Amino acid sequence: MPLVDTHVHINFETFQTDLEATRDRWRQAGVVSLVHSCVEPTEVAAIRALADQFPELFYAVGLHPLDAEKWTSDTTDLILSLARCDPKVVAIGETGLDFFKAENPQEQKAVFEAQLAIAKQLDLPVIIHCRDAALPMRTLLQEFWERHGSVKGVMHCWGGTPEETQWFLDLGFYISFSGIVTFKNAQSIQASVVIVPSNRLLIETDCPFLAPVPKRGKRNEPAYVRYVAECVAHLRNIPIETLATQTTENAIELFGLTLPNGSVSSSDCYSTNS
Repeated sequence: MPLVDTHVHINFETFQTDLEATRDRWRQAGVVSLVHSCVEPTEVAAIRALADQFPELFYAVGLHPLDAEKWTSDTTDLILSLARCDPKVVAIGETGLDFFKAENPQEQKAVFEAQLAIAKQLDLPVIIHCRDAALPMRTLLQEFWERHGSVKGVMHCWGGTPEETQWFLDLGFYISFSGIVTFKNAQSIQASVVIVPSNRLLIETDCPFLAPVPKRGKRNEPAYVRYVAECVAHLRNIPIETLATQTTENAIELFGLTLPNGSVSSSDCYSTNS
């Protein structure tokens, strides 16, 4: 039963002592591909090394909204170069808006728009982080669509209401659910799961964060995406095999994934330190 974890951060230090064992567990759980998100471009060398090490791993390049102050006049060119350099780059992000305790909403919006423009230029999907910002996110995207045309992408680790979910479905986005959907107090998110069309549904771990029940409180890892799949399948009243097939096909469609038969080398790509 193939699964795709569409949002991981296995470059984090917490995985360094048991990365090979973590890989063995995700393969045993049926995870056939992963999409590694990027918090800031300085991570790319490490993420690229992981993509070379694990042929099933693809990745994104971008700048997280909580790091918006790190955007410089050179960041656009850097992200463009990194994205063009390696065929295993399948998205721009993660980017978006995070207004939880934020003091720089305008800066975040500007940085997000710049990355939308990169995604549009390269015809790559965006991985969108949206926390406490659904309405301004919707407005910004609608205005960008009107000026420049639409960009494909996914609302990752989605935590919105059914009404907010429909906003982003109407804009053409995929919706990805994380371990939060397994939490007892996540009734609104669980209601959102039911309304997403089968061809727009994705699953993820966002590891090492947000481990699902029954692993809540522990370090999250890609193998645990199976628990997310089981919960989402239950909520949608479909067999988990059907859910796995649907979400795997959707990930392949959105990110242009090729289920690997061997390694794809990116060793010739230039370093972020060059």
